[in-house]
Amino acid sequence: MAILDVIQDACTVIGLTVPTAVFSQSDRELVELKSLANEMAQRIAFDGRDWTKLKVLGTLTGDGTAQSFDLPGDYKRMLKKAALWPSASPYAPFTHYPDSDQWLGITVQNFQNLVGAWTMIGEQVLIKPAIPSLATAQFYYLTNKIIRDKDGVAKVAFTADDDVFRLDERVLKLGMIWQWKANKGRAYAEDMATYEDALAVSAGADKGSNILAVGRRRSSIDANIAYPGVIVP
Repeated sequence: MAILDVIQDACTVIGLTVPTAVFSQSDRELVELKSLANEMAQRIAFDGRDWTKLKVLGTLTGDGTAQSFDLPGDYKRMLKKAALWPSASPYAPFTHYPDSDQWLGITVQNFQNLVGAWTMIGEQVLIKPAIPSLATAQFYYLTNKIIRDKDGVAKVAFTADDDVFRLDERVLKLGMIWQWKANKGRAYAEDMATYEDALAVSAGADKGSNILAVGRRRSSIDANIAYPGVIVP
């Protein structure tokens, strides 16, 4: 469904004249709808979930000396549980130091992590020690290109009537409806609840359903699995 169709459907609910074109127009209400469409698309895409459709595999290739790497051109953010996996020692990911003071501390102390360490400063990924020549470190991130044009080329924002949202267009429409009403001082609680329900359903379908769990979880989802054998001295 093109963004023009989404906006037309929303207009029938919010009480506006259904437009035949949007992005080529300069009427105040249509300008507001364009802005709202892009804002709501950003919220859906990035504010609450790591959508499978938006995940991209990034690869950093070492040369034996470089310890800083530019982020990919379409980078939006890391996954909520991000890990960098080195090809040189593939049995454990690099240790993540999200705190810049801790990173500075291990740098000043010349501390050598057993499997390597990483952090993000500015628009770069920093890794120490340096990745060996031709070895790699791989990670998943979310792309900022959440829209496709009529030719299927991904891009950052809606700019034409025939652009398509890469995620659920119904969720986008419902989000625009409640936010428009809220912006205009109209009752919107029921519309927001409908949007939140639709978003939850779409999110649940993104990685398959998880409706019923039988029994208790035996270990934390993040727990490392113990060695299954017996160590004999």
